[in-house]
Amino acid sequence: MHLETITSPPEFDWQQEALCAQTGGDFFFPEPGSSVREAKRICGLCPIRSACLEYALSNDERFGVWGGLSEKERLQLRRTAR
Repeated sequence: MHLETITSPPEFDWQQEALCAQTGGDFFFPEPGSSVREAKRICGLCPIRSACLEYALSNDERFGVWGGLSEKERLQLRRTAR
């Protein structure tokens, strides 16, 4: 049986460089009421943080930490941008 390599579309290539892809999603999608401090720390070190935030805002991501911002922070950013 031959297994082919699964590749992502070019518009998602930035995700392969993301630090969150190397650390796992637990920090970035915590249980309600849990701290997002560790996720934000990792995001602060990530070289593609702005691309991640742009993706989250463009795709209306409602859960998790994206680009260093929590759900509430992204919602507030969207409201002030209007």
